Amino acid sequence: MDTTAGEMRENRLARETSPYLLQHRYNPVDWWPWGPEALAEARRTGKPVLLSVGYAACHWCHVMAHESFEDPAIAALMNELFVSIKVDREERPDIDQIYMGALHHLGEHGGWPLTMFLTAEGEPVWGGTYFPPSSRYGRPGFPDVLREVARLFREEPDRIDHNRKALMGRLAARARAEGAVAIGLAELDGVARQVAGLIDIGQGGLRGAPKFPQPALLELLWRAGQRADAAADASQRTNVCFDLVNLSLERMCEGGIYDHLGGGFARYSVDDGWLVPHFEKMLYDNAQLLELLALAHAHTGHDLFRRRAAETVGWLTREMLTPEGAFAASLDADSEGEEGRFYVWSPDEIADALGPDDADLFTRVYDVTPGGNFEGHSILNRLAALDEHARARTGRDFALRPLDTTLEARLAALRQRLLKSRERRVRPGLDDKILADWNGLTIAALANAGALLGEPDWIALARGAFAFIAGTMTRGDRLGHSWRDGRLLVPGLASDFAAMTRAALALAEATGETGFVDQAVSWQAALERHHADPETGAYFLTADDAEGLVVRPASTQDDAVPNHNGLIAQNLVRLAVLAGDDAYRARADRMFDGLLPLAAANVFGHIGLLNALDLRLRAAEIVVVGDRVHNAALIGAAQHVPFTERILLQAGDGARLGPNHPAGEKIAAVAGAAAFVCFDGRCSLPVLTPEALREVLATARVSA
Repeated sequence: MDTTAGEMRENRLARETSPYLLQHRYNPVDWWPWGPEALAEARRTGKPVLLSVGYAACHWCHVMAHESFEDPAIAALMNELFVSIKVDREERPDIDQIYMGALHHLGEHGGWPLTMFLTAEGEPVWGGTYFPPSSRYGRPGFPDVLREVARLFREEPDRIDHNRKALMGRLAARARAEGAVAIGLAELDGVARQVAGLIDIGQGGLRGAPKFPQPALLELLWRAGQRADAAADASQRTNVCFDLVNLSLERMCEGGIYDHLGGGFARYSVDDGWLVPHFEKMLYDNAQLLELLALAHAHTGHDLFRRRAAETVGWLTREMLTPEGAFAASLDADSEGEEGRFYVWSPDEIADALGPDDADLFTRVYDVTPGGNFEGHSILNRLAALDEHARARTGRDFALRPLDTTLEARLAALRQRLLKSRERRVRPGLDDKILADWNGLTIAALANAGALLGEPDWIALARGAFAFIAGTMTRGDRLGHSWRDGRLLVPGLASDFAAMTRAALALAEATGETGFVDQAVSWQAALERHHADPETGAYFLTADDAEGLVVRPASTQDDAVPNHNGLIAQNLVRLAVLAGDDAYRARADRMFDGLLPLAAANVFGHIGLLNALDLRLRAAEIVVVGDRVHNAALIGAAQHVPFTERILLQAGDGARLGPNHPAGEKIAAVAGAAAFVCFDGRCSLPVLTPEALREVLATARVSA
């Protein structure tokens, strides 16, 4: 609008305290806050109700507000046809839950802004989420929606009443569920849309500074991308979730947060563009990012992601691998009393190491200048090339920057020379204690990425670290938490059991060796005995025989690493298949029943749990039978299915299958190697070739 806020007429929302509602106080819409007065006005005027629900940090809420609620013509239409109510979902989650549930019952994915049309009694009739100001991309324009819904209320009341009765019946049935929270794939898609709305579409990652990698959040987006890809027509493969993850990873991989000489990612960048890192390197960040890089390469084929994955494994091997074969916890940010001193460069230092001609190329590519980009020095990065590529793109094109293979080979050789030069500097301090939980994340990442990308050396590296922890950091069936200099801190935490059980299962799927499953079963049993919370179905962080604290920690929220409960839920889903015991799946469902209400109230604190739920609802069970010599091709094809959406059981003669497994009867009719693809208790016919396996998986996902 042309007038300033001070000249605008305030609407009723000016009397509210919610920041979100106050953002709309100058809209030309004649907004009402939720309350009996608004519904009474609808009854008095005979108008239906337009309910708009959002929150202050909601990107698409702001877009719709700017496009529609600030537009005088659209606002006039709203005022003429409806009584319009604005709700802050964070202030009134009860209202949001009711009407979001109604939208889900209509078959919509949900998300915010939530736009619902109600009767004057507040009963839902129809709705959606974001509507553009005019029709585009197959979505109806908001003015068209307003006119048509008002016409239906006015001219076809029977249709309105039919919808009202159906929705109210479903909502009443849901309300009788006594605290159960209905979160399924549609709700997961809604959360992913919220997350997508928070991504910086210029720089990737969450908007603002500092910028953390947020691997679990990116995994949630990636899983949503997989769901969308499975549902999409082959001619409509544009996938914003994949795009946003790829964008974020590309910026991280070329930014200063990545160590371009030694490999590995720093903890976070202090700016909003991934340039200036907090230079410490943590084991757990790199473990989680390694899995994402493997997924991204497998999906895109882009060489950047595979290079960074391999370089990160190289860093783990060269700088983090302890003499015992496990991995140290972290590298300090400081050396010689200065943060980042080990990592930054000047043009003269580059020239001394490379000579003038090679130095000229390297300084241009990696942003090394006399003035520097960090306190008079230069942090190596290639963000300028990404910016140039982004300027050449059009619209919301997130195409990755192509690499010049000849140039990349030359740069790789120059980096190796500089790395050798850097080795003469005073190194940052190494925290060489071995933590079972952080190592578990790393072992699983190496096994998962190694299987997906066909890197057996990575799997061998994972096997070595696992052997040390399973052999040296255990006492009976109990894990310890920390090992250094021959001393083990016991008893371990639930996070140790969760991460190491996940590591065992990842190695089982990568190698087919049943001993890893047996170890996972043992650790899960110990976890159950000493950490289970019978009231919630979740697990305490500390054991029942650990040192007494003023309170027994029982957080379910993620931190820099996924919360142990989310990891355990994933483990239970995999154990049901790999150990052949449906009781594990039932135990996982009990966890979801107890924890999803918490996740619904705090979505962003429970991303790990939501990722586990996606696995529970969507994972394909791939059962490969026959000896490993003859079924190697089928196993390889199955391992190249992303680990986020498959559970691979190398079943041999089928003895490891549970007694009720749907593939059991079919195995007896197969001679030689074969695979079965199973969803929801149904299995395919025997699949005999890798090509057929890929075809069956693609078909099954669309129909699942």
